[in-house]
Amino acid sequence: MQVTITPSRAVGTVTAPPSKSMAHRALICGALSGGSTIRGLAWSKDIEATLHCLQAMGAQIVPDGDTVKIGGIDPLHLPSDAVLPCNESGSTLRFLLPLCMLCGQPVTLTGSQRLLERPLGVYEEICRQQGIVLKKSATSVTVCGVLKPGDYTVRGDVSSQFITGLLFALPLLQGDSRLTVTGGFESASYIDLTLSALRTFGISITREADVFFIPGNQTYGDFDYTVEGDYSNAAFLDGFNLLNGDVKVFGLTPETLQGDRVYRDFYRQMAAGEKQFDLSDCPDLAPVLFALSAAHGGASFTGTARLRIKESDRATAMAEEMAKFGIAVTVAENTVTVHPGRLQPPSQVLCGHNDHRIVMALSLLCSVTGGTIDGAEAVAKSYPDFFDVIETLQIGLKYHEA
Repeated sequence: MQVTITPSRAVGTVTAPPSKSMAHRALICGALSGGSTIRGLAWSKDIEATLHCLQAMGAQIVPDGDTVKIGGIDPLHLPSDAVLPCNESGSTLRFLLPLCMLCGQPVTLTGSQRLLERPLGVYEEICRQQGIVLKKSATSVTVCGVLKPGDYTVRGDVSSQFITGLLFALPLLQGDSRLTVTGGFESASYIDLTLSALRTFGISITREADVFFIPGNQTYGDFDYTVEGDYSNAAFLDGFNLLNGDVKVFGLTPETLQGDRVYRDFYRQMAAGEKQFDLSDCPDLAPVLFALSAAHGGASFTGTARLRIKESDRATAMAEEMAKFGIAVTVAENTVTVHPGRLQPPSQVLCGHNDHRIVMALSLLCSVTGGTIDGAEAVAKSYPDFFDVIETLQIGLKYHEA
């Protein structure tokens, strides 16, 4: 699907969508409980993937509007030869894979080729050390074996999703475990989200700096949970305000643990002329910050190495698309520089790179210059009604088939 956006000034009020990060965590915790209620969900492709996988693991799920009643998974006794359809959701795959290593029988997780190209090295090494079978193909990974309690070490500069996956599973083992994060701890705020969800559902984990002490023999309790608003996607809505818009975004929790809350500070700094930003703890903000910096005289970004293993190689993808607006971008190992330049109407149709955050970032630039984005349907991964929402903000757009 293509979307053509005409030069428009965004004006109006909007409610932030629910946090995809917290929804994943709450649904998994709820599924491991006897029976919980999760409220305030949005039916994005990633959340649907998590629900389908939990159902394949034996969860009882009753949806009702934006609410789900869920529970009943026994990870020690999963259905025989369970197959979990992760689709394109990295969080789903990495969060659930350790739970699939508790039953001692084969469990297969399937997904897109791009998803299975993303690293699983942390789990592969654990499986080698513990004699657990892990077999990968272009579109699946199968595990068979049982995790053992004990000492675990994970690098902090790979992905916090591996740490979260282990924190879901290790409390269910028969003995205590210790998880040590080494090196630079990037995206540490996502672990704060995980610990918060685990505490809510009755799981006790003690943290001392970058070491986590995890008692075994724990059980997930039942809870009635409401998902808070999402700072990651709200950043795209609020971003119109740096492009001469007048948008008020409601529904965000001020005391949130979401690391992407920092976008508000970054926007104030960018508007004031700041040119240096560190994205180590908020990589999902990269596409929108790259786009907005193009309208504010350029900027330099550090902590960008992991962008290449997202839904797309996000730094390279944004460099390719911003060049069509006449903006030069230099991509290095762990830095991105958006050079000063004047935004121009794109010289050709823009490509969404099958990446929801690329599509939304390009939409902001198109609201300034006009332009057509191919592959706009990628927003369904996290924010299915994104274009409907910005249309209510007086952004002119038209849908058509590619």
